[in-house]
Amino acid sequence: MLPSSPIPPAQRNAAAVTTTTQAKRDDGATRMVRPALACCKLYISEARNAGALRAIEHAAAALRPAAALVNAFADDAYNRVGYTLVSPLAGDGTGEAPPLHRAAFRVVAAALEAVDLGAHAGAHPRLGVVDHVAFHPLAGARLEDVAALTRAVAADIGENLQVSTYLYGAAHKDGRTLASIRRQLGYFTPTSPGGDQWCGAPDAPLPVAPDAGPVTPSRSKGVVVVGATAWVDNYNVPVRTADVGAARRIARAVSERGGGLASVQAMGLAHGDGAAEVACNLLDPAAVGADQVQERVRRLAAAMGIGVGEGYFTDLSQEKVVELYLQQAAQAEAASRQ
Repeated sequence: MLPSSPIPPAQRNAAAVTTTTQAKRDDGATRMVRPALACCKLYISEARNAGALRAIEHAAAALRPAAALVNAFADDAYNRVGYTLVSPLAGDGTGEAPPLHRAAFRVVAAALEAVDLGAHAGAHPRLGVVDHVAFHPLAGARLEDVAALTRAVAADIGENLQVSTYLYGAAHKDGRTLASIRRQLGYFTPTSPGGDQWCGAPDAPLPVAPDAGPVTPSRSKGVVVVGATAWVDNYNVPVRTADVGAARRIARAVSERGGGLASVQAMGLAHGDGAAEVACNLLDPAAVGADQVQERVRRLAAAMGIGVGEGYFTDLSQEKVVELYLQQAAQAEAASRQ
């Protein structure tokens, strides 16, 4: 499995890398052409079954180097793993769907085969075996083009894998947000008697019709939410308390919805025995970043007499993602010449 340790801010903010390649103009001069890259992050409701993870990662690597698996982040307490795939947005000349489409579909299919939502339990909310698939434009890509790819992938998942599938962001006709569809589907409500775990498959019928796939979800698969947005950072701050309710109050005060930081979404979650954390989505990290979130959580927790730990990212920076993709592509090209 790829490295899955937390990524502290100091190690994550790598210098921007050049993502241009040389090409010849008609007049013989050299011009620089920026490749259009896109990223797909897939969040799977499993982190404890090594065999299942091997099968999923084998599927993720099947189209390498056309689509590169550049990061995996597993969290045992949440029983959740996130995978990051990167590929050129355009097709590869084979006449098939673009590599990122095919790679994402393979990962979803492998996860559905390897994981049973009915037997799943973890401290992170989820709606399905494949809880969330997020597409983001990277170097040279436009959000509208990524949105078109996202809609095609969602239709493929819904129809061919028979999973109830919901769209959000630029892929949805009304620009519905991820948080809004999650609230409608009951994502944020724990299902365990203690109120800090999500266990088994949901029993209630779907309150909102899916955009693709069956109207009634499979108990073994659940549903999947698929969307296209600009880049989002995931940043979690450990809170040194066993009181999950306190972590939730801090999270609400940090989030924009609760009157806190603009473009920040936050949840307070149990994170192992006697610990909790504030898990955040930074929707506009250039405007409100991890340092501001860390300081806001620290001040709110201090007012309750609670200490906090150093926060961490669950994925690499955009620059590092692009850099790793280019490294893998260059290595593959060099190997093909030998």
